Amino acid sequence: MAMVAMHAATGFAEIEEEFLRRVHSIVWCNVATIDRKGRLRSRILHPYWEGSTGWIATDPRTLKAKHLLANPHVSLAYVADIAKPVYADCTAMWIDDREAKQHVWDLFMAAAPPLGYDPAPIFHSVDHPRFGVLRLTPWRIELANIPSSRLVWHDGEAD
Repeated sequence: MAMVAMHAATGFAEIEEEFLRRVHSIVWCNVATIDRKGRLRSRILHPYWEGSTGWIATDPRTLKAKHLLANPHVSLAYVADIAKPVYADCTAMWIDDREAKQHVWDLFMAAAPPLGYDPAPIFHSVDHPRFGVLRLTPWRIELANIPSSRLVWHDGEAD
């Protein structure tokens, strides 16, 4: 069996174009949190990436909010093409600032489908209690090209 070559990116700029191309075309991804007993829990979510910052519009009253309160780390897996998955390990933070929430609302409204959508049927308005915004700050991103290579970026803190 051939070994997969790993290349370490020197900065986010080295992976940005390919990363955004992949995640904006796949759109939906598996997001894993850690529950309050230390167990993994996965769900499918729809992040919007603006450079190296990810945004998720989601209800802040869900079980994932309890998980993130105890442990803010999430792991995302985008797999539409089994040979070109994307993995992003991030810290998630709830954003309550109305201006930032409006910015995220507008990002989803302005983007072409399937990345963009109208949040109103789900969340009603920016001020509705169901409209929460998670900001994702990655510390490690991997772009795989199976079976030949993996391109990995990390913020210098990754293990």
